[in-house]
Amino acid sequence: MSISRSKKPNISHPSPISNFAPDEEKSTGKSGRNGEMELGKYLGIDYGKSKVGLAIADSETRMAFQYGTLNNDKNLLQKLAEIVEKENIKKVIIGIPSYINREQAIYPGEKLGNFLKEKLNVEAEYQDEMFSTREAQRNLIEKGVKGIKKYDDQEAARIILQAWLDKKG
Repeated sequence: MSISRSKKPNISHPSPISNFAPDEEKSTGKSGRNGEMELGKYLGIDYGKSKVGLAIADSETRMAFQYGTLNNDKNLLQKLAEIVEKENIKKVIIGIPSYINREQAIYPGEKLGNFLKEKLNVEAEYQDEMFSTREAQRNLIEKGVKGIKKYDDQEAARIILQAWLDKKG
């Protein structure tokens, strides 16, 4: 499987997850005992209209690492399913904007989370992604990375996932 970035985003297609959102949100009810984190791997997602940044972590090291970037196209769900299976992902953490009124609108990242729960039986949680892209770009500049745009989505996913891991203590 290859993870790639095209030079021009394909914005002519509707969101590939728009048809997959279930009518009702289902809760799996799974959680660690006494607030503890379950053992396993976690996939962090920075969901965007044209690109989806990915990061990965496991509960033992509690450190998030950049994983890659996918195009948000008709193949997105299949590629995510392959990654979830290949990496044996237990839970997906999706960045969502804090300004979304979750009672009035469903953010596309939440539709993705619902799809993952229903079709792949993977838990999804949400983490505030405010300023994650700006922070990612700043981190990459400080590290002297060339071609920041090539890596900022996956670095933003790493920041989102790390913030979730830190919050879980």
